[in-house]
Amino acid sequence: MARFLLSFILASLLALTTLHGTHAIEFVVFNRALNTSGGVRFRNELGRNYTQQRMSAATNFIWNLFKETTAAERKNVPRVSLFVDDMDGIAYTINDEIHGIKGDIKTDFNGVLFHEMTHVWQWNGKGQAPGGLIERIADFVRLKADYVPNGWVKPGEGQLWDEGYSVTARFLDYCNGLKQGFVAELNKKMRDGYSDNFFSQLLGKTVDQLWKDYKAKFGN
Repeated sequence: MARFLLSFILASLLALTTLHGTHAIEFVVFNRALNTSGGVRFRNELGRNYTQQRMSAATNFIWNLFKETTAAERKNVPRVSLFVDDMDGIAYTINDEIHGIKGDIKTDFNGVLFHEMTHVWQWNGKGQAPGGLIERIADFVRLKADYVPNGWVKPGEGQLWDEGYSVTARFLDYCNGLKQGFVAELNKKMRDGYSDNFFSQLLGKTVDQLWKDYKAKFGN
C-alpha cells in the first residue's frame, strides 16, 4: 500500500498561487520520498499539480459549505503546505500544514485531503470545542463532498451523538437537514468559543433530544 508522510524537510517543491476574492493563497507540495515506492506512486498517480488543484478546490468547497463569502468571515491563511514522505498512519494537520496523507486511489486521497483542508479553515471555539466535534465537522465536509470511504456507518447507527467518526458526521448531516446551513452557522459560532447550547440556539432542541429524534427517525 502506498504510504505518504508530510515533513518540513523537502526533496522537491512546487507552488501554486490562487486568487480567492481579495486573497492570494499559495498552495505548496513537498515530496521528499521520491526514492520510496510511496513517493514514486504519489508522483505518478497523483502528482504535485493535481494535488495543488485539489487543495484549491477543497478550499472553495469548504468556504461555500461554511457560507464564508467574504474575507472577513474566513481565517487569514496566506499559505497552505502539504508535506509528503513515507510513513505509517494517515494524516494530521497542524496550523496551516497537512502532514501524513495516503491513499491507493484518488477517491481515498481526496477524502483525506478534504478532511484535512477543513482543519485549516474551520473555527475551533478558540480551543474550547470538543476535539471529536472538530474532527466530525471535517468528516461532514468529506461526506458532503461525496468522498465517503468504505466502512462508514449507515444513517441512524451509533450509540452517542459525539461517538465520533462517521456516527457524528451522519448526525451532523441530519441536523443540517433540519436547517440548511446549520453546520455553517455552528462553525461561525465556534469562532469565539463553544457550548453544547449552540444546538438549542440554532435548532430549538438540546443536542440530546436531537440525537433521540435522529435515532427514532431511522428506527434505532
